[in-house]
Amino acid sequence: KTNIMNTRILSILFTAALFISFSSFSQPRKVKWDRLGSRLVDYRADFDVMQVGAKDGGFTKLKVMVTGGALNMHRMVITYMNGTKEEIHLRNSFARGTTSRVIDIKGGQRLIKNIKFVYDTKNLARKKAKIHVYGRH
Repeated sequence: KTNIMNTRILSILFTAALFISFSSFSQPRKVKWDRLGSRLVDYRADFDVMQVGAKDGGFTKLKVMVTGGALNMHRMVITYMNGTKEEIHLRNSFARGTTSRVIDIKGGQRLIKNIKFVYDTKNLARKKAKIHVYGRH
């Protein structure tokens, strides 16, 4: 009788563990990206600077999206509120409506002062590209 009771308890515990593990997979976690800003590309220059500021909070990850036109993004330089800089090499050819990879920021959650984008344009359609930056806490 003790063996049957132990088997039932183990069966109930196993079923409960399976239920809990499968229920965590059925609810995908929605990742929230905050728009930090947008910047219309100036075709007379080869870089643009987007002001961000501490009001937007600290971020651990960034991603870049380009709309309107196309451009070749070589790198971006992030200036943090404490004055330090981080250079990120993208070497990405953005077609209209494309997004960069997720960019991990060094040092955990950081307050961003501004972001400098270094690029050259692929303005075949004569449409100006617009750079959008999104951050994740």
